[in-house]
Amino acid sequence: MTPREFTRSERVAAQLHREIAQIIQKDVKNPDVGFVSVSEVVVTRDISMARVYVTVFNAEEAAVSIKALNKAAGFIRKQVGHKMRMRYVPELRFLHDASVETGARIDELIAKALHQDADHPDWDPDNSDNNSDNDNK
Repeated sequence: MTPREFTRSERVAAQLHREIAQIIQKDVKNPDVGFVSVSEVVVTRDISMARVYVTVFNAEEAAVSIKALNKAAGFIRKQVGHKMRMRYVPELRFLHDASVETGARIDELIAKALHQDADHPDWDPDNSDNNSDNDNK
């Protein structure tokens, strides 16, 4: 089986991901950006626009961080242009990636459900047929 070929937009997205993450970390001086991590970059097929998904580690300040990044998008784009050998650098749009918050919420719900099940008098964690007696009635 031959390895999968990557499209130009996928290769550009991967390079943008590395460069943007480095530029935010080293060159963006705005304190409103906060502590962020670039989680994904999606580039349109014509490479005219890139959606940059960012995880914000202080979820309460996500809107402020995204606004600051979008305000700095021109500066970041210019820096990317200096580092990458491309005739045209895509327009950058920063978006909040809430997957970390969603994952934490799911973990919290699972822990709560397990705790409630453990409090149930008929629950036996070693018995996979916990509800089989109730299903046959």
